[in-house]
Amino acid sequence: MNITILTNNDLASNLALNQLLPALTADHRVQVFLSGRVGGSGPSHPDLAMLKFLEQTLFTELLFPALGDGVGEGRARYAGFSRLCADLGAGLAPLDRINSEPGLETLRGAAPDLVLSIRYGGILRDAAIAVPRLGVLNLHSGLLPDYRGVMATFRAMDDGVDTIGTTLHYIRDAGIDTGDIVATSTRPVDYRSSYLANVLALYPGGCELMLQAVASLAAGETLETWPQPSGGNYYSFPDDTALQHFYARGCRLYDVDEIAAVARSYLESPL
Repeated sequence: MNITILTNNDLASNLALNQLLPALTADHRVQVFLSGRVGGSGPSHPDLAMLKFLEQTLFTELLFPALGDGVGEGRARYAGFSRLCADLGAGLAPLDRINSEPGLETLRGAAPDLVLSIRYGGILRDAAIAVPRLGVLNLHSGLLPDYRGVMATFRAMDDGVDTIGTTLHYIRDAGIDTGDIVATSTRPVDYRSSYLANVLALYPGGCELMLQAVASLAAGETLETWPQPSGGNYYSFPDDTALQHFYARGCRLYDVDEIAAVARSYLESPL
């Protein structure tokens, strides 16, 4: 199949691609399109700005370019976008205004049978959704319908839940995180770790759901789905009140030692 992946230029998206692309490129032709950010105009609170620096700027603008695009033996556990796609033969290009006519032409040019969306920064409209014959599957880093929107894991941790997870669902229209559910993955919250570490820990399980769905579709099967229950909540970026409540619970947005450990995985070969 021709598979187009819509994702974001950030750390979590890159880690997801490091899991997905080796499996997908073995049997399919893959094109990756990157958005520049998630969630409207982006966060304005200084704490969220620092989080954005750590999960996006630090890696995509500093670390990945410094590592270059070398390929071959001796690669580290993870690779940046350019190196990963070059190594595995996947196309890579920026695409922010996907619903514009030039954006739609770019999407149609990839001729996708299936579109996979992971943290993509734009809301797909009807014309874009209609392009792939097998539809659009989105991996949301929260359990739907309880936690729609951005930073779902933040809201779950702030609620003191025991379990967080991902939801694989179809995108049928321009509603945000509202489509029929294909599967969910769950894991315990680790309150000793930061919000960011808990988010990153979701993607191995979530990406496995996506790979299983791709395999089923490639075999000509129809994915079983169920409609989302009524209710739930939609969240945007937390304001200062929400952040202070989060901190009062003893939670952290990020941890520099955790960030350093992730960075090392792009520099050191796995044992």
